Amino acid sequence: MDNPFKYVDQPLKEVPQELKSKVMNDIAMAKLLMELAALFSYNIGDIIESVMKQRDVKNKDNNPNL
Repeated sequence: MDNPFKYVDQPLKEVPQELKSKVMNDIAMAKLLMELAALFSYNIGDIIESVMKQRDVKNKDNNPNL
């Protein structure tokens, strides 16, 4: 079995332009999908934080001794 770390210090090889453009397009599509998913999904941490703040404000309004 070859040692994969033996090839780490070697110079990079050129790849065909078609392959390079396909990889870059795939990366751009993945970034777009991640941004769309973040846009249309809920951030659970922010939701919990806002609910807790609203409860604190509501409890202080109803019971001024707190």
